[in-house]
Order: sequence, then C-alpha cells, then structure tokens
Amino acid sequence: MAGLANAFGSGAMTNSIRDITQADVFFIIGSNTTEAHPVIGYRIRKAIREGASLIVADPRRIDLAEHADEFLQLRPGTNEALLNGIVHVVINEGLYDQDFIRERTEGFDELAEAMQKYTPEYVAEITNVSAEAIRKAARLYAGAKNAAILYTMGVTQHTSGTNTVLAIANLAMATGNIGKPSSGVNPLRGQNNVQGACDMGGLPPVFTGYQPVSDPTSRKKFEEAWGVSLNPEPGLTVTEMMDGALDGRVKMLYVMGENPALTDANLHHVQEAMDKVEFLVVQDIFLTETAAMADVVLPAAAFAEKTGTFVNTERRVQLINQAVAPPGEAKADWQILQDLAQKLGFNWQYGSTEDIFNEIATLTPSYGGISYERLEREGSLQWPCPTPGHPGTPILHGEKFTRGKGLFNPVEYTPPAELTDEDYPLSLTTGRNLYHYHSGSMTHRSKEIEELRPEELAQVNTEDAARMGICDGDLVKLSSRRGAVETRVEVSDIVPPGVVFMTFHYKEAAVNLLTNDKLDPFAKIPELKVCAVKLEKVAS
Repeated sequence: MAGLANAFGSGAMTNSIRDITQADVFFIIGSNTTEAHPVIGYRIRKAIREGASLIVADPRRIDLAEHADEFLQLRPGTNEALLNGIVHVVINEGLYDQDFIRERTEGFDELAEAMQKYTPEYVAEITNVSAEAIRKAARLYAGAKNAAILYTMGVTQHTSGTNTVLAIANLAMATGNIGKPSSGVNPLRGQNNVQGACDMGGLPPVFTGYQPVSDPTSRKKFEEAWGVSLNPEPGLTVTEMMDGALDGRVKMLYVMGENPALTDANLHHVQEAMDKVEFLVVQDIFLTETAAMADVVLPAAAFAEKTGTFVNTERRVQLINQAVAPPGEAKADWQILQDLAQKLGFNWQYGSTEDIFNEIATLTPSYGGISYERLEREGSLQWPCPTPGHPGTPILHGEKFTRGKGLFNPVEYTPPAELTDEDYPLSLTTGRNLYHYHSGSMTHRSKEIEELRPEELAQVNTEDAARMGICDGDLVKLSSRRGAVETRVEVSDIVPPGVVFMTFHYKEAAVNLLTNDKLDPFAKIPELKVCAVKLEKVAS
C-alpha cells in the first residue's frame, strides 16, 4: 500500500477479478496464485487456455510456471533488480507508451536515466535469470494490448518490498497498462477481509479510508464525530509492537483473529515479547497458540455466526448475514468491543452492525454512497463509491490518478538483509500450500484436509539432497541464526539448487523460528521470504 499510494495516490487493486482475466498477458510475480488464491488462479488458467499469454517470476517452479510463455526463476530477494531490467528493455527498445507518459505521468526522464545501468546482462548476474529471458518477458508484456500484473507477499515481504512495488508501478505506467480494462497493478489480498481491515483504519498512520492521522482536518472530523481528542502520531506496526514490548514501551497487547505466536517472523523474539507484556488479551474463535499464552481469552463469533460486511481483494464491499447462532459465550467482535468500551466508561450505543456501517459511510468519502440497503438490493459495490447514486468503481485511475499524475520512482536494487555464507549456505523462502491456511487454526481442525496434507514437507532440490544423502520423507534439521526446526522433506526440482521452501501452516515445524525480522524501512514489513539457513539430515 505504501508503494502504490506513492506512485498512484491509492494503495489498492486497480482492476476487478473478472476484468483482469480478460487480459492478453498476465505478469505474475511473487504469487503462487493457484494455491494461495485458487479462485483467481482458476480464472487465469481458463484465460490461458483461451489464448492469453503468461509471464511468471518466482524462485520456485510453481504450477503456473508450467503454463508460462516465459518463466523467470529468480533468486529469492531479487525482484527489484528483475523489474528494473525489464523496465530497462522497455525504455531502450522504445516499447514505452509515449502518449500515456506525456499526458498522465511525471518523472519519466529521471527513471530512464536511472535504469540505464540495469542491462539484462547486469540483471542476469544478480537474479540468475538469463538476459534473453528478461528481454523476451519485456517484449511480451509491453507488446500486449492489455497486460495485468498480479503479485502478493512474494513481493512485499522483503526489506525491499516497498521499492519493488514502486518498480511494478513504473513498469505499468511506462507501458500504459493502468487505468483501463484488463490491465493494471493488482495485489491479491491474503484473506477475505484484509482489504476491509485496511479500509477501516487497521494501519498505524490512517483513519478509515486512508485519511492520515497526522492531517489536522481529518483528525478534527473524527474528533468531532467521536467526542474525543486523538493522537496525531501514528502507532506501531505488529513487528514494532514486539520490539516495544521488549524495551518496555508496550505494556499490554490485544490480539484479534491473529496468531503471531506462529505467523510472525523470528518467533523466539515474538514469544519473548508476549511473555514480557503485563497483560495479554486474545479474541478468537479457537484457542490458538497465541490464545494459550493469554491472561484473558474473549471468545469471538465465526463468519457464519455474525452479520456485517467483508471487503475483498478487488475493493468489493459485500454484506454477510448471520446463518447460525454463536456457541457458548461467543459474541460478534463488535459486541465484545462495545461491551469493553462501556466498561471503560465510553457511551457506545450501537444497536447493530448497520449502525456502525452508517457511521463509516458518514466519515469515509470512498464509502459515502454505500449502505446496507444498497448492498441488499445490488449485491455488492466497489469503492470508491462516494454518493448514493454512484455505481461504484471497477477500475481505478481511469481518467487521472488519485494523486493527479502518476509518479515514476527510480529504485535501486538492494540485496536481502541476510545472505548465504559458509555457515548458512542455503536460502530459505516461505509460502502457503493449497490445503491449509495461515497457522492452520481452522484448517487443521478439518479431518479431510488433514488427511490430504498432515505434515510439513520442506522442498529441497535434488542436487542438494543428493549431495547430503537426503531422500524423500527423511527427517532433517533446518537452522538459521535465530532458531532451528525439524521437518520431513520432499526432494524436488520445484526449487532450484541452493533454495529450500517451507510453509508456515504447521506448529510442529514452525518455520518462523527461522525467518528474519529485519524490516522494510517504509512499510515496516519483516523479510519473511528470504533468510540464510543450513540443513542437516537427522534420520531416514
């Protein structure tokens, strides 16, 4: 969001799911779409069968790589360099959209100058992708009538994540693939309401609708609506909260629907932080690993047990209605929060989620025209939808960018925070598989899913396995500078030599004991997608 907001003025998916699947070319980078976003992945495979072309950039030979016209198997942590190399080809071969650049953007000359050093040959040395493959990918993307970029956390969960998003925006603007159908820059959200949580101010520097807490006008509006004085300073991100707990700045944590004891980077650090806080509250539907550490657990209602709205990856606001009653003492999240607020002396008197949504619409310009009545009548609406008669916005930046003109941002390649060496000679990268979700607090409770994938299988390249005498199913020990785990392995050519892949779905092999909590300096996201490890065989 930080990168796209800088380049475009808005940090959300620019196009709609149905719309982008009509693209002539897909460029998928850092996204195992068929496993992490299977509905969108299915639509992409259908589009490919009907004639669309595909570029895939990923350290692993994921499923979509088998369907790709160009598969760019890059080293973990080199996305930035690869994109700069593609932009270099677009500029130096005259493949850019001169009219679009002149009329809709600023800063192109500075970009063109900065990209001169990123020749395909230079980038090949960094990424291990051949110079010819970089040229072919650039020509295929730039030559399309409509080309769509899709990415996920394989791009963002790096110390260079924000700069990589800026490089993606550079490529889209240079070729004019933004603000029109079947194109755009499309970050895919990790679960059903990540977009909604961000829209509602679930980020330290903003209120709802990305209105800055530092802006006096925005702050005054919310202060008058809520009858309180609000802090103009942004709060802490999750990783910063853990640091704050350890140095005494953070005294208590309130965790809702999240399991940082398994999903955050450098778990020893996280667990130490949660042990140190004076008071830990967890609000969830199951007794997760984090909830087991809590002083108080507040039982929440699951999705089918409450009424409210979800906002999906394409900015689509959708109404859900309660289907069954919550079990036991469980309540909807808003009811728990209102009960707590009242005990703390606040006169909150919301009667329903519709009351809350009406307040959201009043205070949030991009939601101003959305109401329960419209959602019930029309099914769903995509923001921005500023007025009651507005139809919603399937495609962002159509006539102009949110910030006016799109801004090119030259970015320099920076290597990962931690590189391999003699002690830790392999690169670990992490992700998801089709069968489980996140820390598995829900999916591990499904007998059928557990039968399909009951344990973690770390992927190790055949060359590395042969050198170490490792076979399919062997138990190995993976160690980093932060911790160690034992796991069984799958010997495969899905990962290249020198790379190991694990998911973070299994507490028995908690990969985040190994991962690096060094942060992107802008978005403060930890570098979950690359760190240095060593591998030792434990047993056959």
